[in-house]
This record gives sequence, structure tokens and C-alpha cells, in this order.
Amino acid sequence: MIDISVRELTKSFEVGSILLDKLTFEINEGERVGIMGRNGCGKTTLFRILCGEIEADTGEIVVANGKKLGLISQIPKYPPGYTVEQVLRTAFSELQSISKKLKQLEEKMTAHPPKELLNEYDRLSNAFLVGGGYDMDVETDKVCNGLGIDAMQREQLFDSLSGGEKTRVNLARLLLEKTDILLLDEPTNHLDLKSVEWLENYILHFKGTVLTISHDRYFLDRVVQRIIEISEGHAEYYSGNYSFYLEEKQARFNLQMKQYETEQAKLKQLGYTLERMKGWGINNRVLYRRAMSIQHRMERIEKTKRPTREKTMRARFGQREFFGDEILSVKGMSMEFGEKHLFSDVELTVAGGERIALLGDNGIGKTTFLRGLLGELPAAGKIRFGPSVKYGYLPQIMHFEHPERTLYDTMLYEKNCTPQVARDRLGAFMFQGEDVFKTVSTLSGGEQSRLRLCMLMDEKINLLILDEPTNHLDVASREWIECAIDEYEGALLFVSHDRYFVEKFATRIWEMKDGGIVDYPYGYAKYRAVQEREAMAKPAAPVREKKEKPRSGSKEAEKLVRRLEREIEKQEQLLAELSQQLEAAATDYQQLLTLTQERQEQEEILNDLMEQWEAAVETNE
Repeated sequence: MIDISVRELTKSFEVGSILLDKLTFEINEGERVGIMGRNGCGKTTLFRILCGEIEADTGEIVVANGKKLGLISQIPKYPPGYTVEQVLRTAFSELQSISKKLKQLEEKMTAHPPKELLNEYDRLSNAFLVGGGYDMDVETDKVCNGLGIDAMQREQLFDSLSGGEKTRVNLARLLLEKTDILLLDEPTNHLDLKSVEWLENYILHFKGTVLTISHDRYFLDRVVQRIIEISEGHAEYYSGNYSFYLEEKQARFNLQMKQYETEQAKLKQLGYTLERMKGWGINNRVLYRRAMSIQHRMERIEKTKRPTREKTMRARFGQREFFGDEILSVKGMSMEFGEKHLFSDVELTVAGGERIALLGDNGIGKTTFLRGLLGELPAAGKIRFGPSVKYGYLPQIMHFEHPERTLYDTMLYEKNCTPQVARDRLGAFMFQGEDVFKTVSTLSGGEQSRLRLCMLMDEKINLLILDEPTNHLDVASREWIECAIDEYEGALLFVSHDRYFVEKFATRIWEMKDGGIVDYPYGYAKYRAVQEREAMAKPAAPVREKKEKPRSGSKEAEKLVRRLEREIEKQEQLLAELSQQLEAAATDYQQLLTLTQERQEQEEILNDLMEQWEAAVETNE
């Protein structure tokens, strides 16, 4: 069954500039498809057209009947004063409406209610049960835990959140809505590694259809089954994940180049013969007719367009030779952010040529740590750079002293270079033509990153510090910066959630957790393997299905724990039986009401037993 059908879709925003040019594709039910292409090629515009936010100029879009689309890039406006929890609960608006109607019907119930009233109550009760009305709290907790939305943040006002936090909450809301077709626009941009891995597993087990725009190559490799690449308004189709796409794209390029070269050789040979025949045929009608036949043959040959690679940036990091044993030494470093204690007693050293990835959950203090190292924020302890060290720093949030200046003027004034050098350097970073006269304040996040890199590249450095360097960059730009770092021989310290980037460059991992930094003297693949082994080796937390005996304590305490575990098991069995009776009594209002009340009472008893069990276990330890 086809979930989405797009036929001859055309969209342009300026006269003579076509963004999407007769775009055509189909998405089958349950497929996971990656939408790729350079920044500005029309990927987000396509999503906005699919969900009806804007209209196409021409073409047809058909979405399967009854299928609900959800777009993550949209952040709806909520009433002032809405908390994150209230925003999340809007995902259950239909279920909440049903619950309200059920309560209204209950108030109208008498000892002998009319049949119409009972039928309506039965219909709504079934809809509430089938829609997951009794699981709203569990589902909300599961999604929030997976995406790192903690209890404190759920109490915050939604309007007080940052743009990235709002995007993450909106992603949680969309997942809770049980949408049939997910449209995810850069869903991993504001997630830490744990949240990205959780989202990947969620999508892999999602029964609906998923279209995702992403520059996260690791994410694309794990999640998507095929790729649609938008280039010059048209679609190219690849029946595999990102790794398949890379190989197939290169194979297609090689084949097209071979066809082009073969045709050009043939045309060159025929052209040479044609000129000779024309010369000989001046006084010979037969030879002249042969010449015309060759010319017609040349015109009939189908011309293969010469394949071209996308333009990429063509600059490299300036390097300065390093003399000495240590690039950086950190002893007893501690930092706080407001009232929050981030880390303490950090002891680290960095040698020349090392490549270190700083990892950790969002909000744990990675950027603060880098800024503390560089003296931008106060830090306790001893931080010492080697005497011959000169560093270059690319921050996560770009700041320019004069955002009102053009790119051209920014280079002239801040880098003190000649007009021609400014043009050449900007051109190397894909700022060409009239682009150099844009003001810095009008640039997108990706363009600001490129400009900052352009300014950084000129400096002779031997320590490169990067904070989320691939954020906002498309795949081609990410590949370019990777090539530049490949050629760079100095020391590298970087924060990144791009696992492809981390795996490629990190020879050492610093993980920020539990108020400190753990040093792993090896790359990302081994680090992940160690993390998985440690997770498997941890003793399982006490769960009701697999009860653990207390390891120590008095015999009376042990007996109490075992008795409570038996009572909990019996109570769970009772609740399971009540759930089955509730389903069977869906058409009997009186019994349904009685059973619902009894289940609530039994759930309270179970909660009380669980609290007693937890207290007994703590006493016994």
C-alpha cells in the first residue's frame, strides 16, 4: 500500500529560480526513507508542502486515506503559561476529550439508564481503551526518559526553553501522538548520544512510515532503508542506507563518466572522418552524401551529460610546529555554573598530535569545560598550555563582534587582508558572487559556521578546539571539514554528537559524568564496546519478575522482604485478572463502573506494598 504519492511537484520562490522541478516519488507503507541533498535544495520545503503548510505551484500529492502526518520541524504556538508537561499532554487531546465525555455520561447515569446512553458509554469506553487511555502516563514517562526530558524540565514553562529544548519536547509530543507518518527534519540536531540511540531504536520498532531529513550519517546508516536525494530540483533514488548510497553514487558517477568519454571519443572520430569526407566530396557527390550521412549519425547519437561533482570548499587548516612534551596540562580543575556544581578535581594531560573527543549528556557542562580551559569562564585549579602552543577555537554558538558588517568587510577588518585575499578565502568556503555582500546577521547557522572556519583557517595553530563542528552543516560540508582535519597534523580536542565524526577521528575519549571526567585511552569503537560490557556486568535492579534476595541484614528483615515480594506478586496477578474482566464487561455499565473502582483500590494497595518493599530492602542492606 502506498502511503504518500508525489507527482510532478514544482515549487519556486523567485521568478526563474525553480527549487523543486517536477519531483516524483512514492513512499510505501512502513518504509523508512532518508531525504538528502545540499542545504537549500528544497528538503524542508518539500516537508512543508507534504503537511499542507505551504502549497506547491503545480503537481499532485496524495496521502493514504485515514493516515495522519506529523512534522517535527513545526513547533506549534501554545497558550501563555503552558508547562512542558501540558505541551506533552496535548498529544492525548482526543483521549482527554473522550475521558471528559465519559465523566459527563457517568453523571447522567441512573439506576436504569437508557439504552442509547449505555451504547454511547460503551463506544467511548472501547475507544478510550483501544487508544491507550490507561497507558498515557507510562508512555509519556518512557518517551521523556528516552529523550532526556527530566521531571524538573517537565515543570518548566515551555516558552522559557531554548530553541533546541523546544524541538526536543516537540519531538516527544509528536511521538506520543501515535502519528502514522513521521516527517523528521534533522531530529538528531539537539539530542545527545544516548537520546539519539533511543530515537533510533524507537524508529526501528515504529510500525508506521518515516521520512527523515538528516545529515547524521550514522543515524541514516542505522535507520533508513532507502534514500531519495534532491539535486537541482530532481530526485535520485538509492535502494539502501547511507553506506549503500555512497558506493552507488560513486558507481553511477563512474559509469556516466565512462559513457561520456566513450561517446566523446566516438564523436571525435566521426568528426574527423566527416571533415575528410566533406573535403573529398567537393567534386564527388557520393562522398558528399556519405559525409551528410555521418553528420546525421552524429546528431542521432544520444549525448550523455558530462557528470560533475558538487563544488566543495577547498581550504585547509594552517599549522604551526609544536615543540615540547605537553600541549595541555590540567590539575585539580573544578567548575560551577550558577548554583550547579559541574565537576571537580579533573586531572588531564594532552600530548602533541592527540585527537580527543569530549562526550557526555546534554547540559552536563562540556562547552563550559572548554570555555574554562580557554579562560573565558572562571575555573578553579591549574590549567597550563605548552609554551609553543597556539590554539584555534570554533565555538558551538557563533558570535561576531560586528554582525552588521558584510562577509567581505568582516574579512577585511578582522583578518587585515587585501580585497583580493578576502575574495579568494571566501570563495574557498563557497561564498561567491553577491554572497560576499550579505550581512553576517542574515546568515544561517551553517553559513556562520563556514565563515568562522574561513577566519580560523588562516591562523597558524597546533591545537584545534572544536565545539560541535558539524552542527548545521550538510553532508558535503561535513566531508570537507573531515578532509581538512585529516590533513591537519596538530592536536585536536572536540565536542561532538556526530558519531560518524567521533569514530573517524577520536583516538582518545574523555567522558564527562558523575561530577568528573573519565579518560579512555582509545577510540570510539572500543569505548562503545567497553560501555556495553560494563552495562551487561552491572547487577540487575530489583524487579518483580526476577526477585533478588537481600545480601545482608537480619533474618527478620530478609523474611519481611520475601513476604512482601510474594504479596506484590499476588497483587499483580489480581490486577491482571481485573484488567481481563474490564475488557469482558465493556458493554455492562454497572459492572464496568464497579470493576474500575475496584482496580483503582487494588492499584493503591500495590503501590503501598511497593513502598513497604523498598523501605525493607534499604533497611536490610
